[in-house]
Amino acid sequence: MTSIAKPVPELPVADVERAQQHYRDVFGLEIGWLYPGGEIGAVTGDEVTIFFRKRQPPFEPAIHWVFAKDIDASYRELQSSGANIVEPLETKPWGLRQFTVSDLDGNLFYFHNG
Repeated sequence: MTSIAKPVPELPVADVERAQQHYRDVFGLEIGWLYPGGEIGAVTGDEVTIFFRKRQPPFEPAIHWVFAKDIDASYRELQSSGANIVEPLETKPWGLRQFTVSDLDGNLFYFHNG
């Protein structure tokens, strides 16, 4: 369907401004906007936009699969930026080279070659 653009994930977080700063510092994204009162906000990059919505913990973390053009370079970049890598880069039994990053609120990103 040509009229549908890329989806924008909305992640549950305890503190929207803290999440925005974390994604800026670790993932290199830019802080986009913050709704008055700090209940919802966004970060943006060249090909990604992520919304954050304030939730009261405990909440179910979100899970995202991220395709990386160069998985080894992505791994090194995220290591050097201080990302919380919870599973190191390895080749999985199903053939994907993959690693997992968790944000400050437990949301997970499975990075793999693609």
